[in-house]
Amino acid sequence: MSYRADIRAKKLERIRAKGAPRVLELCSGCGGMSLGLAAAGLELIAHVELEPGAAESYALNFPVPPTVLADAWSQARDMEVDAADDLVRELGLKTATAESFDVLAAGLPCQAFARIGRSKLASVRGEEDAYRTDPRAKLYKRFLEYVDATQPVAILIENVPDILNFGGHNVPEEICATLEQRGYLTGYTLLNAAYYGVPQMRERLFLIAIDSSLGVRPSFPAPTHHVQLPSGYESARSVAMKHVPEDGRFIRVPAPAEGLPPAVTVKAALADLPYISEHVRTPEQMRRRKVNDRLPYREFLDLTPYQRLMREWSGFKTGGEVAGNVVRLTPRDFPIFKAMPKGADYPQARKVAEELFEARLKLERPRPPKGSAHWKVLQAEHVPPYDPGKFPNKWWKLDPALPSRTLTAHMGKDTYSHIHWDSRQQRTVSVREAARLQSFPDGFRFSGAMNASYRQIGNAVPPLLAKAVATSLKLLLAREPVRATIDDAA
Repeated sequence: MSYRADIRAKKLERIRAKGAPRVLELCSGCGGMSLGLAAAGLELIAHVELEPGAAESYALNFPVPPTVLADAWSQARDMEVDAADDLVRELGLKTATAESFDVLAAGLPCQAFARIGRSKLASVRGEEDAYRTDPRAKLYKRFLEYVDATQPVAILIENVPDILNFGGHNVPEEICATLEQRGYLTGYTLLNAAYYGVPQMRERLFLIAIDSSLGVRPSFPAPTHHVQLPSGYESARSVAMKHVPEDGRFIRVPAPAEGLPPAVTVKAALADLPYISEHVRTPEQMRRRKVNDRLPYREFLDLTPYQRLMREWSGFKTGGEVAGNVVRLTPRDFPIFKAMPKGADYPQARKVAEELFEARLKLERPRPPKGSAHWKVLQAEHVPPYDPGKFPNKWWKLDPALPSRTLTAHMGKDTYSHIHWDSRQQRTVSVREAARLQSFPDGFRFSGAMNASYRQIGNAVPPLLAKAVATSLKLLLAREPVRATIDDAA
């Protein structure tokens, strides 16, 4: 473990002189967090992403920095294998590793922190051999090695709220304690994307560490929008915060002030996107359509501010057409989607399916006996096989008057969690609609086919939320130091 106060001081001096903070992002995915960081005025210098498709999407959307070798920019990398020095060398950077980056951002998978515990965190520093061989700790151990090698003046980590209560441990509290030994002031909190202009009620943990010379504890942005979160979000938050100590580093969750505009609704976010019905009318046409094929926007006299932002995001502006208009072909379920009420979940969908099945049985002459081979065939053609008692949230039809529920990487397997509210279209959301709900601008391109695109979107940090956090962080870094950092150490 090393502390280089001299190097960090030079970085802060450069930022105060209006130099853009330079970012290295670990586990970048396709670039949701990076998009927000760039929009806040940070400079993207390097990223590490293991999944080739996501790394390819990243390279499609972010230009190669002038200091980086073009051939190295789009390569997928494994942070467990590639050390920070390797990355700097492969990218062709002319600066030393410790001098190359100001901000280290990371969306590490939560498995990296599984059952860490204070004793295990201590063992990362070499005090206990057992933990050094624990495969669950490899990513976290490597993350700390990146911290030591790059000497960032700020660290930004995003993760799921359950990391606050992971196997009975408050992992962010333990991470903060470890980073404070490396010369940082730390803090963490929960932020809901809907409070920051994203049309999605997505709750995530954010942890910030900043160089101790700044003499101020990290802070988080104030909400810009308000919405009444469903009771499920509040109860999940309570469970996650069970192990948050009163005297710890947790910063009170920012609450919307009175008078803020309402959160962006699903309809306000998506209504101008192309009307899609080919999956029902001409399914072969939908099968041939590619993710990056473009269709005209729907004609609207007045775009909502959110729709305009998605069309006109700097560097990602679109003209009269947009890509991503592909949906899954699930013909059994189209009539169910059509008949479901807005805001309905799987138990209601199953009831609708059984009613459709019963209507079909009445057309049979003679009516097949219950449990017969023909009866079972007809049932399979109309009724999904999932038990509504075990899968109450498997399906959900969007409520156009509210923000969406959380998008997840599971969308790479199915999209029943986000059924379009317009019953005429009788389908789940398209790739572009999922991207809009995550606040990706319309000009953002995804590498790979439909399933890979959904997975990349579900895995991403909402760019607008990342922008809000990064804007707040940038202001902190521009402060004048108030005291010296920890003495230089080897």
